[in-house]
Order: sequence, then structure tokens, then C-alpha cells
Amino acid sequence: MTTPFGSYELTRFPQDPRDRLRAWDAADEYLLQHLASGTGDRGPVDLGGGRQITVLGDRWGALTTALAAYHPTQITDSSLTRSATMANLDRAGIGTAKDTVTLLTTQDEPPARIDVLLVRVPKSLALLEDQLHRLAPRLHADSVVVGTGMVKEIHTSTLRLFERILGPTKTSLAEKKARLIFAAPAHAASTPGAKTGGASAPWPVTYTIDEDGGSGAGLTVVNHAGIFCADRLDVGTRFFLQSIPTNTDGARVVDLGCGNGVIGTAVAVADPRAEVVFTDESYQAIASAKATFRANVTRDRDRADFLVGDGVAMLDPGSVDLVLCNPPFHSHQATTDATALRMFAQSRKVLRPGGELWVVANRHMGYHTHLKRLFGNSEVTASEPKFVVLRAVKRMEREQRP
Repeated sequence: MTTPFGSYELTRFPQDPRDRLRAWDAADEYLLQHLASGTGDRGPVDLGGGRQITVLGDRWGALTTALAAYHPTQITDSSLTRSATMANLDRAGIGTAKDTVTLLTTQDEPPARIDVLLVRVPKSLALLEDQLHRLAPRLHADSVVVGTGMVKEIHTSTLRLFERILGPTKTSLAEKKARLIFAAPAHAASTPGAKTGGASAPWPVTYTIDEDGGSGAGLTVVNHAGIFCADRLDVGTRFFLQSIPTNTDGARVVDLGCGNGVIGTAVAVADPRAEVVFTDESYQAIASAKATFRANVTRDRDRADFLVGDGVAMLDPGSVDLVLCNPPFHSHQATTDATALRMFAQSRKVLRPGGELWVVANRHMGYHTHLKRLFGNSEVTASEPKFVVLRAVKRMEREQRP
């Protein structure tokens, strides 16, 4: 990526030489160009003089890496973004020393004062709303707020959020199908921590699963902003809850890509002896899973672990009896099966011989073919016109040879 601030070799995380998707796009380039030289009637943005710069929603660390000389603070919901940023900074010879770049999650306390807020518009409008509410009290009347995204990512509802929570909002002309958002913090608090002019943030959202929710019926679900289908049980998970094995006989069970944790919580409630591991790359998801678990399990809470990271890469080989997974098929705006296939390969590695991987997915994804190639077997345990539940068993190595 070549910018007014320098040229950088950037990659996504985990790095895969077969991945043709870039770690930056025209929206990143447009924002960096504007910061350096201005756009339209707006001149360049003053980044120096000790001004506190916060970068929200950086996809793979492109913005943070390019602006590292100005000691920015990155706020992200994605542990993969965090890992990509550290790798890209290291590749650029910058590193992540505390006095260079500060890396925060969406669950961390934000900086006390923000002079320049740069927002990469996320896919989730709810996450954007939640984070703008969190950051608005840190802005002041002279703060500069610039958002960026591809034209297809910026909707009228996006601009209304900026307007309602921050202040008057305008957009730039489009360049290379990217657009900038300029917001004047008219609602900025006079003192840090004070409330802003917009309505209070509605997150997290809590609801109870109805009697048709299978093994999840009656459970309380807590969703922080950014979790898929935040105010109700999505149809894929509902279908999965009709099928998952809950008589696990004290097994070690992983809720892989756990989201709000309802799958793992259903297992924990049905089998008090089960040890459940909740994993997700989203900090918002893990916060939701913890809240969901604690809302339904009042005893022996120490039999659950909550891990943020790349699937189950942090677990020991052969340490798991059962993996339950509702895999995503998007990476930001791109449709891809790369994440799901990585989850399946990781699952086989951490499963004990005889251990099982259960997957719910849209039928058209064709995951049965990948599972059969990886495990040597794949069985349909439930199906309907849109979704299918698949089961694969890890056999002894000698059993998998032709």
C-alpha cells in the first residue's frame, strides 16, 4: 500500500499465500490521502503537536500502520485485526511499543480525550452505534471526526447515526467507489465522561428463547452490539439447537465461533458435568457469551473458559471431545469459506480420536465435501430446505488411510 505517509507491505491474519484479498482498500487510501492533503474545501488534518488520534474499526491495521509516527490508539472488536496490526507494524519495522501505538478492544476503556477520531465504517450498524456512544463523551468542540468506507457500506442510516450521536454530518464525493464522512462534534461533552446529546446506547440487548428453541428453550440470551441477529434467535442457531447432542457425559465441549454463547450454554445447562470452552475472534462476542452463560448457570461457573483468538488454535491437540460450530461465511464485506475451512482443520487437530465436529450451515455451502476430505467421513444428522447439520468423527490415523 502506497500512501502519503509511506509504502507498506500489509497482510491479513492469519497470513495465507492463497488469499487473494488485500489487507486494505480504496477507503483506507482515500482517508489517508485526505489526512495528508485535504479533500475538496477541507485542508489536511493536523495530526501533530501531541494530538490524541483514535482509529476505530481499522480492518487489518492499514490505517494504524500508516499513522504509527503519530502514536495512534486503535480500537477494534477483532482479535484477528489486532494480530494483523502487530504483524504489519513489525514488518514495517515499527513494533508495538507502548509509546508508539496503543491497541485497545471495543470492551476497553477508551482514551480520556480524543482530538482526531478516524472511523472505518463497520459492517454492523449496531457496533458503530455502540462505539460512537462510547467515544462521543471523549470528543470536544475542536475534535476532528472523519469516517471512511466503500460507497456500498455507507447508507443513509449510517449518516443518521453520526448526526444523532456526534453532530452535523456531511459526505465527500466518491473516489474509486469510496467515500468520506465528516462529522462536527456539536454534541461533544464539555468534560470527559459527561453524557452527550444523543439518546442513550441500547446495548447490550437481553431476551428469552421461546419454547420452540430446542435445547435452548427458556435460556436468557445477552447480546452486546455487533453480534449477529442481536434481538432474537437466528434461524440457523434455532435449527442447530434442535439437533446438538446435550447428553455429553461430562465431555470437554467447544462452542467454536460462539457469538452470544447460546449453543455452549445450552450444553452446560443440560449437562452440569460438561466443561465448555467458548471461543470467538470477537471481543464483543466473548463478552456476550460470558453474560449469557452467567445469566443461566449459577453454580460451578469455573467449568467454562472464554477465549478470544483464531478459532481453537490456542487449544492443545487431542484435548477436546466435541466441537459445535455455526461458521461464518463472510470476512467483513467479502463472501468466503476460508474461515470455516480453517475452523474445520483446527477442530480436527484438537479433537481426540473418536471426537466429533458438528456443524450447521446453509446447504449451498457444500461443507460436507470438505469434511469428508478432511475427516474421511461426513454424516447429515438433520436437514431442511435452507440448512443442514453435519457430523464428522475424528478416527484413528490408521483408520483414515485408504
